Parts: sequence; structure tokens; C-alpha cells
Amino acid sequence: MIAELAADPSVLLPFILIGFAAQLVDGALGMAYGTISSTLLVGLGVPPAVASAGVHTAETFTTGISAISHVAHRNVDWRLFARIVLPGVVGGVLGAYVLSNIHADAARPFVLGYLLLLGFYLFWRGWTHRHVVKTPKVVAPLGLVGGFLDAAGGGGWGPIVTSNLMVQGSEPRYTIGTVNTAEFFLTLTISATFLLTLGWEAFSVAIVGLLIGGVVAAPLGAVVAKRVEADKLLVLVGGVLTATSGWGLWRLLG
Repeated sequence: MIAELAADPSVLLPFILIGFAAQLVDGALGMAYGTISSTLLVGLGVPPAVASAGVHTAETFTTGISAISHVAHRNVDWRLFARIVLPGVVGGVLGAYVLSNIHADAARPFVLGYLLLLGFYLFWRGWTHRHVVKTPKVVAPLGLVGGFLDAAGGGGWGPIVTSNLMVQGSEPRYTIGTVNTAEFFLTLTISATFLLTLGWEAFSVAIVGLLIGGVVAAPLGAVVAKRVEADKLLVLVGGVLTATSGWGLWRLLG
């Protein structure tokens, strides 16, 4: 990797741009960094386990900065954080182990189809101003499933957890800030698990580029989440969720 960078540093640029865009969307809307980055790497021929491990390695840094930014802008609901972080970490460890040892793609079309419907629903609620803020009831199981799918699928914590909490009535701004903050602990655990099972083979030029772009963009997402109105956030979340899930489903079924 060092020799490749020394020979041509410009190979980093595309991955820096992708990392910047993916993290800006993720920090502002609580999803998409892992999905966009993993899709790109797998499309370039990187094995799914290596792609997921590399993306989570980069996310360990980007989510750390994003979490600090969300805390600074007071976007975190600490009660919700306490309910979701531990189940998410447990699910992430299980998902990383499964992906490192078993192919777990059978459920992916069903998950993407479910997220596509959720995306349409959130978009409709935001567009028609029908979001009523309520305390979400199903949290710990959601964290467990979101953490597992995030590790096993290379991206899924944000789409699964953020969208389902919003469907239950959680305030968009605090949902995004809380999910992003909890994601740091999730990605740290997943990366450590992958490191133990796969070694350092996932740390490539692509991951360095994603890391640089993501670190630069991470502080900006919290500002967007704080300043954009709740209904508009729902529309944006629904739009991004619909687009990413629809694209993933089209690729699988096509």
C-alpha cells in the first residue's frame, strides 16, 4: 500500500471524494456511509468480508469525530443512547463473526425490500407533515438486529435503526445524533472483531481515501441535523433510504 501511494498519490482522490460525500450524508441523516462505501468496494471486486472490515476501520475514526460533533451540538438523547448502544455492540460482534466464517447473503433481498418500504413511508410522513413525536418502545431488539446486519452486510446500522426509530415517532434530530454517537462504539467493536479474524489485509489504499474524506466531512453532518426542520429531515432520510435500498435491491435481483 505504501509503495502504491508513493508511486501515484492521486489514486486516493476518488476514494477521498466518496468518503467525504458518504460521511456528509451519514452525519446529517444517520445513514449511508457504510452502504455507499461497501457497495463501491464490492463493485470494484473487493471480497465482502474485507470490504466490510475496511469500511468499519475507516468508520471507527469518522464516527468518533461525528459523535463528538453531535454531542457538542446537543443532538444526543442519552436515555435512548443507553438503551441502544450495548445491544448494537453485541449484534455487531455476532455479525462480524458470521461474515468472517459464513456467507450470510440469503436474507439481504428481504432486508432491502423492507428498507425500501420504510423509505417510502418516511418520505410520505415528512412530505405530509404527519410526524408525531413519541418515545420509541422497541429499542434494544432494534439495536441488536441493526448491529448484526451492519457487520454482516457492510452497512445497515443507520438504515435499520434510524428509520425504525423515526417510524416509532422519535424526534429526527435526536435520533440521528444518538444513532451516530452509538455507531462509534459499534464500529470500534466490529473493527476489533474483524482484526482478530481477518488480520490487517483489509487496510488498503481505498480505505485510506475513505478515511480522509470521511474525517473531513464528519463535523459538518451534525450542523445539518441541528438546523434542518424535522419534516424536511424525514423527507431527506426517506429519500436516501429509498434510493440506496432500491439500488441495492435492483443489483441483487438484476
